[in-house]
Amino acid sequence: MNERICALTGHRKLPGSFRREILYDTLATLVGKGYETFCCGMARGFDLEALDCLVDLKQRYHVRIEACIPYSGQETGFPAADRKRYKELLSFCDEKTVLSPRYFPGCFLARDRYMVEKCDLLLAYCVREKGGAAYTVRYAERCGVTIVKI
Repeated sequence: MNERICALTGHRKLPGSFRREILYDTLATLVGKGYETFCCGMARGFDLEALDCLVDLKQRYHVRIEACIPYSGQETGFPAADRKRYKELLSFCDEKTVLSPRYFPGCFLARDRYMVEKCDLLLAYCVREKGGAAYTVRYAERCGVTIVKI
């Protein structure tokens, strides 16, 4: 059986209507359907929430996590608490792919395209028409990638 890969995308600022338990249950369902590898863009908000859920699921299931880091030092601009959480969660990732040695305009979109191009399914939390998550969903649609929205 071929490896099944799921990429994750969502907003950095999560609205009050966001429910972590729905995210967790959806990820658990995907694991149950045979998705083994999850590509995480490592941004604040949805990405780190999803990664936290995956770390928990990894304790019980065969789950691989690839940190898809847009540029080296991505976390340096995060507030201290988020930077600490990022580093802790990164330590649970099986693979760390750094796509650029430094920041450049468009590096986040390059990261998003990288994830879409290698995945079979995109799990998206996208409630706005603008921004990186919306871009990633549209790109996945153009690439014919299956999209599950939560």
